[in-house]
Amino acid sequence: MNYVLPVVFGIIYCLLMSLIKQPHRRRFNAIMVAGAGAAYLSGGGFGPWELPFVAVMAFVAYRGLESWTFIGIGWLLHTAWDIAHYLKGHPILPFAHNSSLGCAICDPVIAVWCFRRRPSLIALALS
Repeated sequence: MNYVLPVVFGIIYCLLMSLIKQPHRRRFNAIMVAGAGAAYLSGGGFGPWELPFVAVMAFVAYRGLESWTFIGIGWLLHTAWDIAHYLKGHPILPFAHNSSLGCAICDPVIAVWCFRRRPSLIALALS
């Protein structure tokens, strides 16, 4: 269940994002990537090394305002950061030991959706 549920959460995220019309969908997702970059800032366990990651993610999110490719890259960067925190840092949710692992599984699902031209999953399901 630790591996299936994060995939389901990723699919649910993509479904919910499908409710937002373009170009607002891309802009909203850029904001989400920026927020994901700061997720570990208040206690991720890597001390001052958390700050350069936030800066990189802010740059990627800014570029994501105009490019889905950068949004996908942002989710993959966050995946790598999740894995690092799962192996050596603190979990994204302090009360859930495997939460960083779950996030590392969920984020690539979202990234693939971004790279696949972010189709409306709702429209695909209805057709």
